[in-house]
Amino acid sequence: MASASQGRDGGGGPLSFLRRLYDLDTLDTRFTTPSGVPYKVGGDLGKREDDNGGSNLSKRGAAAGADPKSKWGTPEFYLYYLVFLLAVPSMFWVAYDVSRPSDPRYHKFARHLSDGWIPGRKIDVSDAQYHTFRKNLPAMALLLLFHPLLRKLWNAVISRAPSSRTTSPTREMAHEKAEARFRQRTSFDFAFAILYLVILHGFSVVKILTILAINYKIATGLPRKYVPAATWVFNICMLFANELCSGYRFKSIALFFTGPLAKDIVTDVPALVRFGEWLDSYGGLMGRWEILFNITVLRLVSFNLDYYWSIDRSNSGSIEKKQLDLANLSERDRVSISAPPSDFTFRNYVGYAIYAPLYLTGPIITFNDYISQSRYRSATIESSRTWKYAIRFLLVLLVMELVLHFDYVGAISKSRPEWSTYTPAQISMLSFMNLHIIWLKLLLPWRFFRLWSLVDGIDPPENMLRCVSNNYSTLSFWRGWHRSFYRWLLRYIYIPLGGTSFRTTTDSIRSVVTYLTVFTFVALWHDIKLNLLIWGWLIVFFFLPEIAASYLFPRKKWEGRPTAYRMLCCIGGVANVLMMISANLVGFAVGLDGLQSIISGIFKDYSGLVFLVISCTALFVGIQVMFEIRQSELRRGINMKC
Repeated sequence: MASASQGRDGGGGPLSFLRRLYDLDTLDTRFTTPSGVPYKVGGDLGKREDDNGGSNLSKRGAAAGADPKSKWGTPEFYLYYLVFLLAVPSMFWVAYDVSRPSDPRYHKFARHLSDGWIPGRKIDVSDAQYHTFRKNLPAMALLLLFHPLLRKLWNAVISRAPSSRTTSPTREMAHEKAEARFRQRTSFDFAFAILYLVILHGFSVVKILTILAINYKIATGLPRKYVPAATWVFNICMLFANELCSGYRFKSIALFFTGPLAKDIVTDVPALVRFGEWLDSYGGLMGRWEILFNITVLRLVSFNLDYYWSIDRSNSGSIEKKQLDLANLSERDRVSISAPPSDFTFRNYVGYAIYAPLYLTGPIITFNDYISQSRYRSATIESSRTWKYAIRFLLVLLVMELVLHFDYVGAISKSRPEWSTYTPAQISMLSFMNLHIIWLKLLLPWRFFRLWSLVDGIDPPENMLRCVSNNYSTLSFWRGWHRSFYRWLLRYIYIPLGGTSFRTTTDSIRSVVTYLTVFTFVALWHDIKLNLLIWGWLIVFFFLPEIAASYLFPRKKWEGRPTAYRMLCCIGGVANVLMMISANLVGFAVGLDGLQSIISGIFKDYSGLVFLVISCTALFVGIQVMFEIRQSELRRGINMKC
């Protein structure tokens, strides 16, 4: 396990610093500490290895099925390194080559380019999401600094020190300090949430608070047995209504009462309609509040179901039985142990649902986790780790900027190109680079807002476990892509539906229905579009071959032929990668028609088939390296399960 202690951060040169910078522990301690084990400051696996002669590592690795022998220095892998040296630069060159001004199709997409900061290069900021993030990044960086400073000022005004009982026992004093910290944080979060909503959305704050109030009333006002169904119906309806009604414009609401205006009416507009237009004109910095409200919907469901499960459930027995330290709970306990009934107040609910660092994009934490971390600061938050995390964010930002200055794949896609004028290699590499840009444009906001949350004292999960190019399993890919959403789906949909099992025909049918339910919700949650529904169903369809292969070719039957089994798994991995690329191109890049053009371009002549064989060979080599990366982690006692 990578070091979490500040003591090790002081020594070593630049290479040592880079190793610490890219430790999994730096990214998120959840990757290196089991979810059921409380995190310990300085709990360094590398140190324990020195103390115990590596016994802990070998036991952990053996238990997880790790191969004790590394393959990094074998002749087989030296061949793979050679393939990497040839393939990776070639992939970047193909996308760069068709992005140059000398390309005959350059004039078709040049209008989507903007002036860049690298001399002699334009930049492709045609993607609306990244363009918005990039444009607002300086203001958000100031807010990242201002928000924690404002909290310190709030804390100075509202003292949290225990009032008079200075002779209280240590445990009782600690409890009083925790309660005082909790009152400080939640009161500030509530006050700042209202201010934040007004600045972001103007008068639309009324609409948002109305939705929150109705959802709160469902949780606390209905008979307990109706709460889950009512919660799901209401929040799914909100996803549709927010989209179909365009955020409930005040003018539209006014017209509902006055009736539609005649086309020839110009001056005699009813006062109520004019008032609605005036309210709409003050929509804050983000007039279209409904675009990102789907993230808030997840928190509304989390609050209601956490409250539902807390009713008639006592935590005291579990806490005493396990002898848990409330000041340092494991992440699993923070999520599963219900908050006290007195904490399910409207103030705490609003502070959680509109918690500023995570409001716009997440990552997502449950209400129970938010309450626990508000009361006790997580031991995983250390200044040295937060600084390194900030540096990693800046490096990713630099990578994104460099890619957009040299590979104009977004602009090319937006110009509706004639794919028949591109070679199969060009079509494939443009699509492949497009997926990487999608990954980066999601990674950057998630990392920035998680960094803000860490600075503020709340540790949410890291959303991206691995690079998009470091995945070979469809099932594992969804454990590591938008990780906090995956965990939310597990807790609130997948497990309540009974999970999955493919041991019998009946179980298999039920499991497929479960997957379809989960991914239908995922698709609708992203956006109400046909291509996203197709994407969600394709993902489920692509799960099935991998699940079937795991039953037809179980590892235990190949224990005497590990190399043959590794090669067999790698062939399956190549098929999985091709299917995942296809599904994500349909959902987030070129759509179904674009994918059909790409496939027809590859199979229309002999050169396309040659390229497909070469691509599959390169993927085979890459997946072998992915296997060994995971084996190296297992040998260190780390099992990320993706």
